[in-house]
Amino acid sequence: MGNPPELYHKILNIPKDTSPQELRAAYKSLVKKWHPDKHPPSSRPEAEARFKAISEAYEALLDQQENRAVFGPCNGDRAGGGAGARVERTRSDGFCARSAPGTPARELKKVYSAGNPGGRPAFAEFSSSIVRKAPPLERRLECTLEELCRGCSKEVTFTRDVVTRNGSIVKKEVTQTVQVKPGWRKGKQVVLEGMGDERPGCLPGDAVLTVSERRHPAFKRVGDDLVLRAEVPLAGALTGWSLSFRLLGGRKVTCSFEDEVIRPGHERVIRGEGMPVPGRKDGARGDLRVKLEVVFPTELSDEQRAGLAEILRGSC
Repeated sequence: MGNPPELYHKILNIPKDTSPQELRAAYKSLVKKWHPDKHPPSSRPEAEARFKAISEAYEALLDQQENRAVFGPCNGDRAGGGAGARVERTRSDGFCARSAPGTPARELKKVYSAGNPGGRPAFAEFSSSIVRKAPPLERRLECTLEELCRGCSKEVTFTRDVVTRNGSIVKKEVTQTVQVKPGWRKGKQVVLEGMGDERPGCLPGDAVLTVSERRHPAFKRVGDDLVLRAEVPLAGALTGWSLSFRLLGGRKVTCSFEDEVIRPGHERVIRGEGMPVPGRKDGARGDLRVKLEVVFPTELSDEQRAGLAEILRGSC
């Protein structure tokens, strides 16, 4: 046949020992699903290729089932056809036809030829097109840190190549809606199957959207944690200081450092106020890390130096 039966079974999604009735039922179901007239222009090339392959696979397996009555494996001149049965070798692949005594060999060859037309150009066409797929169309899906934190619905517009009915390629602008899930990270890829470029004789490629993260003016993401950097004046670091800010969700938070001396590089961790952890259904979140940098004065007068020296004497 030129193609292994396993491939035909895979195309029709049936087991090896399928009965003729089950074979016909699978065929009818698939041709109904993949008839080109039921598909829009964007998916019609794939439907046409699959429709041809389904038809070819059905014909091949139907031929195989019909031939089982007269064909079988040979072992020398032995055949399990009973006494007086004659074996006629009509194929070069190790299969022979069994016949009752007196059946002319030309009748066997006639049966075999009718059951195996050979060539199967439509399946060859399917094999080359179904395996080959147009290259993916890669685009960027830019999101703010707020959108990645809360999740959102984003519309993405891009241009793709489309094959017309006469085989020419034209540019077409399409808009797709993507549901951004809370906690998605930079580099996450969203695959829109069949929405990429089209090429004659190929399946439509996929559109691959890669998430990028827009720079935030206050927060920086590190894994599932958020980092907020703030500058503290020296006087505040020594005598007490507080910081108020809004989280990505909009809630206002105040961090007070009234009863402690802030050292350079000081960090306060607020548990569970970071980014949502992707894939977790329990609402788990990372942490918020507030990192403080003490701002020292660039110059001091003699009087200020003397005053500080007096105040700090004996404190260290």
